[in-house]
Amino acid sequence: DRRAVAVALFNAVRDGIRYDPYRVSHDPADFRASAVAQSSSNWCVPKAVLYTAALRHVGIPARLGFADVRNHLTSAKLSESMGTDLFAWHGYTELDLDGRWLKASTAFNIELCRKFGTKVLEFDGEHDALMHPYDEAGNRHMEYVRQRGTFEDLPLDEIFATFAEVYPSSMTGGGAAGSGADGVDDAFTL
Repeated sequence: DRRAVAVALFNAVRDGIRYDPYRVSHDPADFRASAVAQSSSNWCVPKAVLYTAALRHVGIPARLGFADVRNHLTSAKLSESMGTDLFAWHGYTELDLDGRWLKASTAFNIELCRKFGTKVLEFDGEHDALMHPYDEAGNRHMEYVRQRGTFEDLPLDEIFATFAEVYPSSMTGGGAAGSGADGVDDAFTL
């Protein structure tokens, strides 16, 4: 059934592609679902693109959703690199199952959540699966501070324009975006 397919695709994208906040590319080709599917790690926006495309491929209506979130568990290294703990344009997917639009974020793979003691996002095909406000120990985790809306196509120019304002050093290669770091040992974040 469509619900089981949507859940299986969610789990495949969430856990099949490791979350890596240091992998922000400036090349539009890297945001194509086919390119994302070939990556072993990526960040929330490309993972949302892949999940959205996969759902559409199997006939489930889907669109991209975006929000600005504050990650209260951001590592000091990443926060310093970015200059903030605000993550503009966090990407997730909205999908239509049985006439209801649900929100699902595939950002954090299960291993990352276990490593950092945060709640794993589980999608059951009946309820939204958005970032948890608290971790397993009750510490503040994710705070949605601004909804940016839903889009049929990736608004990459708008995303990068915002990134240039919010993370100026990152957009010039001096910070997290495009740094090419290969691990997330110190960087639990969107």
